[in-house]
Amino acid sequence: MGSAKVELRFRRRLDRPPWLGHREGRVNRALPPTRSSPKARPVSLPLPARLEAAAALAQARLDRALADSPLPGERLRPKRLMEAIRHGSLDGGKRLRPFLVLETAALFGLSPDAAVTAAAAVECVHCYSLVHDDLPAMDNDVLRRGRPTVHIAFGEATAILAGDALLTLAFDLLAGEDTHPDPAVRIALVSALARAAGMGGMVGGQMLDLAAEGRFADGAPLALSMDEIRDLQAMKTGALLAVSVDAGALLGGATAAERAALAAYGRALGAAFQIADDILDIEGSTADLGKTAGKDVTAGKATLVASLGVEAARALLAELVAEAQGALAPFGARGAILSEAARFVAERKN
Repeated sequence: MGSAKVELRFRRRLDRPPWLGHREGRVNRALPPTRSSPKARPVSLPLPARLEAAAALAQARLDRALADSPLPGERLRPKRLMEAIRHGSLDGGKRLRPFLVLETAALFGLSPDAAVTAAAAVECVHCYSLVHDDLPAMDNDVLRRGRPTVHIAFGEATAILAGDALLTLAFDLLAGEDTHPDPAVRIALVSALARAAGMGGMVGGQMLDLAAEGRFADGAPLALSMDEIRDLQAMKTGALLAVSVDAGALLGGATAAERAALAAYGRALGAAFQIADDILDIEGSTADLGKTAGKDVTAGKATLVASLGVEAARALLAELVAEAQGALAPFGARGAILSEAARFVAERKN
């Protein structure tokens, strides 16, 4: 695609919810109001339908990226590796992170096709983290999204390589012109995702989680303070949710003030998501969750629910949802969809 065509694609905007008009790969590209006089986008589809639509878009983009044919610079793509990667990344999951990228970008008028590559990149990192998190050396889980985990289906060695491939694919996607015509924006996206996923983000949070379980001491779980638990969860889970929001803001050309407001939203949303997840681990069933219920309690993981109790954790969850929704105040009615997403995170059943 030529640079002129790419730039035109990023200038096209929507004054309707971005999923409307999307049929068989075609996207409605009507022009919206200018940035100087933003108009609220009507919420014409309920949130579950919007989540499904975002998931379908991300799925289609991932499916294209995971084609068997090698790209320029590649020699071949081993069949077993590709099967394992697809098993770990396609056909399942809420796709909440791609949804956040797409909806935040839409807040600034970007159409779905202008944001879906970045959304797919974030989802690649999320899927890689799940593949590795399920390994025997980590959480040793056998069920993910209602089916065998990658290492159960393909073996540990293949699962490790599948996760590695998904991680590298994320940055391959972000580096391409299809992500954004401006190289500076692509560099900012690469940097933001790398830091959210790396040693000061998701990977670092996983390390803190393992340490809290007593993996590196005498085998006894550590007694973490509330602040230490918050740090652990903000890194392990919250960082990738927050960067999903930030990616949409970067794609949309958000101002510094807008990015700051969305960063506050992302942080509160990530914290709320983790508390809801921990409550579901206690109260949910394996059938509903699509993964083994009760594993965090059995493993003695450090969670705010374990420290506070379920009812106090619910109260904190409500506060975090209100905090996330309050952070969207600068966007007025345009922030309604993201506000509803904060409530969904707290009330979901899986």
